Amino acid sequence: MLNSFKPTWMVESIYQISPEQLKSKQIKAVLTDLDNTLIAWNNPEATEETIEWIKEMKANGIKVIILSNNRRKRVGKVAGILELEFVPNALKPFQKGFNKALKDYDLTKDEVLMVGDQIITDIKGANHAGIQSVLVKPILDSDAWNTRFNRFVELKIMNHLLEKDPDMKWRGSLHDR
Repeated sequence: MLNSFKPTWMVESIYQISPEQLKSKQIKAVLTDLDNTLIAWNNPEATEETIEWIKEMKANGIKVIILSNNRRKRVGKVAGILELEFVPNALKPFQKGFNKALKDYDLTKDEVLMVGDQIITDIKGANHAGIQSVLVKPILDSDAWNTRFNRFVELKIMNHLLEKDPDMKWRGSLHDR
């Protein structure tokens, strides 16, 4: 049962995912969580590194779509600044948001990759939807009040997964083994 929380890959940050890595896996779009994955949860501004990463993806024909449980107003503000498509109120870990993104952007499950910092929402949701996933470390060590409980539960799940699977390690890219 806990395997439903297991990511396909684990890399330290979204910035370690390159267009070349994605193209080698026939990935055309990245579904990305917003808070603590793409930007800090407590700051609607993107860093220069985030902006450059998005530009590099776009320049290489990789679509970046924000898939967030946050409300439209919050996600739309950031998406507008970054000039990204988005799916708010995704209800991760349920399939609703994943299916909406696939339908709205005419993508198949094999063409997308979910990147997120939470195994309970992002990774479990991607696995449930049949989409490959990348777990990244949160940008900040702190979280919004509504995420703190998830982090406590996630720690227990991660410890179990790491104990059962010695290949689950933080890597420098999707190609590292």
